[in-house]
Amino acid sequence: MLKPLCLLLSVMIVAACATSPLGRSQLQLFSDTEVAQMGLAAYDEIRKKEPVESDPRVNAYVRCVARAITAVVPSTGQAWEVTVFRDESANAFALPGGKIGVNTGLLKVATNQHQLATVVGHEVAHVLARHSGERLSNQTLVGTGLQAVQAIGGSMTPAKQQLMGLLGVGAQVGVLLPFSRTQESEADLLGLDLMARAGFDPRQSVALWQNMARTNGGGPPEFLSTHPSPGGRIEALQGRLPQAVSLYEQARAQGRQPACRVP
Repeated sequence: MLKPLCLLLSVMIVAACATSPLGRSQLQLFSDTEVAQMGLAAYDEIRKKEPVESDPRVNAYVRCVARAITAVVPSTGQAWEVTVFRDESANAFALPGGKIGVNTGLLKVATNQHQLATVVGHEVAHVLARHSGERLSNQTLVGTGLQAVQAIGGSMTPAKQQLMGLLGVGAQVGVLLPFSRTQESEADLLGLDLMARAGFDPRQSVALWQNMARTNGGGPPEFLSTHPSPGGRIEALQGRLPQAVSLYEQARAQGRQPACRVP
């Protein structure tokens, strides 16, 4: 009995193999539609729980940056929605299903539109690279992910908290499940390209992560706690800057010149 079961599992894993935008092999047991439905449910849950920022200037600024980023994302047939949460932590997230959340505390660290675009681009890159589905798939193999997926409805149970953490919003629900270092590094590089293609200066990404390190006493912020040191992150970004600056110059020449006004 055990041998046929192992064979079936092996076939499922092979069938679920995928490739990230940077060429890395991934396990994807769930369809994009299934993961998007989970993302939408998680977003609704956070909207019920977290206070939403009402200042129209703050909302206009954040949405201006997010719109510029998502305008260069391949279309999925669904519009992106942005919510600004009144929360002092320097945090943001993006969810499958086209949902973005930005905390007001981030605006004290990301001091201009280019730095804010660095974080938004990073978070959107997690979605484009299907990192949430990858984490759900890996957790399902170890026996905990499926229980979380089954808990998508109903009250806020530990399993549902775990699901939301796997999707990328753990800081908002009290269960921190950071992305892996590999996924964080991918999101850094993909996000850098995204912001550049949107017309934001990728060189400002270095200043943003320097600000983050100072704010957090030399270490990365809590929601990026699995990422290599700030020095390692900056070194990786600098290595990709020539490509990103070229994309930025092309975007500017094509008229993509965002002018999002800091409130």
